[in-house]
Amino acid sequence: MSTYRVTKSYPDTERYGLVNQLRRAAVSVASNIAEGHARSTGDYVRHLFIASGSIAEMETQFIASGRLGYLSDSDNKPLLQSCDELGRMLGALRKSLRSRRSKTP
Repeated sequence: MSTYRVTKSYPDTERYGLVNQLRRAAVSVASNIAEGHARSTGDYVRHLFIASGSIAEMETQFIASGRLGYLSDSDNKPLLQSCDELGRMLGALRKSLRSRRSKTP
């Protein structure tokens, strides 16, 4: 995961701050997608919303990391683009699942 790679260079003082928060949010995204997939369609959609919230959390923390000087613009830009792209993909998946659910008798 890119998040783990970039947070290796954060200062030790952030080990229990931004590093921990970013890594937990990154794992939360994948975990919520997987957990939701194993449940009903309604639960899946709910878990996708939770995953989207974790992506928003990561975006905020990456922006803060850049402002604090922990990430260069060249490192931060692709991370933020990935968050945006994944957020859009999750949104499309939610829309598709809701549409499919409403068509089921």
